[in-house]
Formats: sequence, structure tokens, C-alpha cells
Amino acid sequence: MDTHWIWWLLAVLVVAAELATGTIYLLMLALGLAAGGVAAVLGLSSSAQLLVAAVVTGLGCFAVQRRKAKQPPMPQSERNADVHIDLGNAVQVDAWRADNTASVSYRGAQWQAQLDAGVDLGLALKPEAGKYRIVAMSGSTLVLAP
Repeated sequence: MDTHWIWWLLAVLVVAAELATGTIYLLMLALGLAAGGVAAVLGLSSSAQLLVAAVVTGLGCFAVQRRKAKQPPMPQSERNADVHIDLGNAVQVDAWRADNTASVSYRGAQWQAQLDAGVDLGLALKPEAGKYRIVAMSGSTLVLAP
């Protein structure tokens, strides 16, 4: 069997492993293996084929890492409106407890609610009753902000 077929067979096996695991780095390895096969077709020596495969794989992994670093971080699932459809909706808080928690009626049920940790109360020791917006969900507890 010619050397280039071995390179390409290995690339196909690594692509199959990538499909099973879902990691982009295995795809970069498969790309490097395919480049090693191209180097074999061009008649380069075995060490040159390995060098080509290593360089292409390394450059691919470097490019993936740089792209990941430039992407904005994913929002926490507790504060992600794509995960919780209730975020942004308003609720009426009749009274707050001393520990900044309350019981509110929302969607026909009683929910536990707590004041968002980032809310500045100013000089008040306890938040006032009124309308609040759901900014996060921590388990089954609504996290509210004015």
C-alpha cells in the first residue's frame, strides 16, 4: 500500500473519531494527516511528511485557539434568555423579608424570589415593595432587580 493511502486512511479514522466526540482539535489533526498524504503524493521523504503533518496540525490548532479567545464568553445559563423564557418579565413584590427574599405570585403559582446581588440599595436597609424584573433564575428561585 502506498504511503499516501495510509495518511488518508488515518485522516478518515480521525474524522470518524471527531464525529463521535465533537472536538474541533481532532479535525485539525485530520487536516494535518491529509496534508501528510499530499506530501507523500508529492514524493517528499517520510520525515518531511511528518513535518508537514505536524506543522499543519499545529497551525490549525493555533488558529482554533485564537478564534476561541476572540469570541465573547457565553452568558451564564441562569442569566441566559435563550435558556429561561421568563427573564425580563415583571413581577409584583408585596413585601420583602429581612434577608432580601420574598414570595411572589408568578404565572399562577407562588415562587421564592431573592434580590439580585448586584442591586445597590443605597441607604435603605431593605428593598421597597413594588414591580421588579426577573434577571436570573437560580434553580426554582427568581432573582429580581428593580
